[in-house]
Amino acid sequence: MSAAGKPSALEHWSALIEGLLDPVWLVDAQTLTILAANTATGQLLGIDAWSLRGRAATDLSATAEDFAFWDEARAGLSEAILSDSVVRRFDGSIVPVTRRVSRIGQMSGSEVLIVTLRDLSAQRAAEEELDTRVAELRATLESSADGILVTDLSGAIRNFNRRFATMWGLPDELLTQRDDRAVQDWMRRSVTDGDQYTRRLNAILDAALLQASDTLTLHSGKVLERVTLPQCSRGQPIGRVFSFRDVTEQLAAQARIEQLSHTDALTGLPNRRLLEDRVEFALAMAQRNGQPFALMVLNLDRFKHVNDTLGMSAGDRVLLEVTERIRSCLRNVDTVARLGGDEFVLLAHQADSAGAEATARRLIDAMGRPFTTEGGDSFTVTCSIGVALCPADGNTLDALMRGAASAMQRAKDSGRASFRFHQAQTEGSRHSRMQMDHAMRQALVSGLFRLHFQPQVDLKTGAVIGAEALIRWRDPVLGEVSPGEFIPVAEESGFIIPIGDWVLSQAVRQAAAWRARGIVMPVSINVSALQFQQPDFIGRVQHELTAAGLPPELLELELTESILIRDAEDALHRLQALHELGVGLAIDDFGTGYSSLGYLKRFPIHRLKIDRSFVSHLPGDTSDQALVNAIVQLGRAMNLTVIAEGVETEPQRQFLLDAGCDEFQGYLYAPALDGASFEARVGVAAAPAATKAPVRLIKK
Repeated sequence: MSAAGKPSALEHWSALIEGLLDPVWLVDAQTLTILAANTATGQLLGIDAWSLRGRAATDLSATAEDFAFWDEARAGLSEAILSDSVVRRFDGSIVPVTRRVSRIGQMSGSEVLIVTLRDLSAQRAAEEELDTRVAELRATLESSADGILVTDLSGAIRNFNRRFATMWGLPDELLTQRDDRAVQDWMRRSVTDGDQYTRRLNAILDAALLQASDTLTLHSGKVLERVTLPQCSRGQPIGRVFSFRDVTEQLAAQARIEQLSHTDALTGLPNRRLLEDRVEFALAMAQRNGQPFALMVLNLDRFKHVNDTLGMSAGDRVLLEVTERIRSCLRNVDTVARLGGDEFVLLAHQADSAGAEATARRLIDAMGRPFTTEGGDSFTVTCSIGVALCPADGNTLDALMRGAASAMQRAKDSGRASFRFHQAQTEGSRHSRMQMDHAMRQALVSGLFRLHFQPQVDLKTGAVIGAEALIRWRDPVLGEVSPGEFIPVAEESGFIIPIGDWVLSQAVRQAAAWRARGIVMPVSINVSALQFQQPDFIGRVQHELTAAGLPPELLELELTESILIRDAEDALHRLQALHELGVGLAIDDFGTGYSSLGYLKRFPIHRLKIDRSFVSHLPGDTSDQALVNAIVQLGRAMNLTVIAEGVETEPQRQFLLDAGCDEFQGYLYAPALDGASFEARVGVAAAPAATKAPVRLIKK
């Protein structure tokens, strides 16, 4: 306070700055001493404002630049100085500020500076937060596997990441120029359908809140998935975000998966799934337009030998060549599918029986051409084909497949390298076969099967030299069921294996029982193809012989020609093993199938059996006479015993005797008899004759 009672100029200014919200100092311009400071300054610096009086302003400097600043202020180089700086709080921390220094005139003979500060801590914190968010956003954009493009509502580009530029192949000059129109034009020219791209983009930009997804195909072959979402601020759209994802490999993988789900991995042919679709279409066309078609099942003959001999890789090469040969025999509208292994299915559109037959013959001819190994060796792989026609043989895929597969199996049973048409069965017939199959299985469990034995007689002496065991079945519901009825059903269902095992066991036991009573009676049994091919068949024969104590030479196995030629090399190994075991081996129904004399000579066969079909018309039929004479001469040349079956009359017996046949069996001597009746029939002591002969006995 002055002597006159009025406040001094310093007090006046101190009171004035105290009312200000921002920190304010008064500084002596010459000494740079703080003359006064308001409360806001004390709060900023963390000290009582009154205690700042008398301190040097430079005490609050935090940088070397501050000392130069105060020197400039003291020198009066400018009436006002405005700068961003920092001040040091008394706790040692630094506070960013905006500092303004102005001259306010003389006080007590000295020039006074007024210093106004603006605390920038909150602003700098907000800026740092914004910078952090921007950096995070940029890092997020750049780390994304998708290409990101951000535009405003008019389509002007506001942001993008490098992935976007790489994905679209944008040149560097476009990136540096920041020319939105050039970038958009580049994108339009990069897609295969630029007009459609432009229409779709305009529709997206016109609808500010639209969310959309579509696919773009580029000229480079790349496929991009585009997803667009509106960018909003405070609930209002301000722009649009486009994300682009390269789905080229994904679509290729999906296409590959789809292809594999419909095609065979090795050959590329349709598989069962695709075949079903095409057959369903063919069925629909057949029902609508009456267009027939053929379904054909093709199976390679003895393909197992190729894999076993040449290896799986060579087998795959053969399958590939087979595929090409099949394709060459079909029209473009037809389909060939591979169901696995060496089985193929062919769909021939608009094909009747004549068309199917022509196709089948072309296929058989094509397969008949030699195949060649990488080493130059040649070999042949034939095929068997079954044909089913729509609608004659069925109007569903399952029915046609069953019919064609059954016909194919008949082609194999008939000697392979051929084709057969399906022979339709009535619904009642199928139902009857199902009933019979079930009844057979129950009969085996219930002990309803029995064996009968038909005597085999020496033509010259009239002595009974053996017996053929034949299965019989009397069912409580079906009555007496002929083997001709149930054996084919058993072979079709596979139940022939347990039936055959039962016949083997019972026949061996009966022969052993006769031998135990002094009756040496060799027993013959028929062996089915399925039974013969079982891996344990030879071991089972040996087991039954050992269990019953029967010498192997008292058992004879009768096999048909079709069994032996189905897999000749495998059959040869099995026959040799049985021969070493000591059992007799015979070819049943000789002359009705197809035999290779080369194989026949190698097989360890003891006996040929003339089929009853060649005997029934003797001696009147000259063709049968010639056939029987040829078989007898063949047997004699190969040192084999020849026996004729189905002999019912004396003229038949006499012709066979004159032709040089060794043995016979048939109703002329006796039908098949149960065990007791057989013993009574062959054990009657009498002079040797064609119709009555004693059996050989061994005294104990």
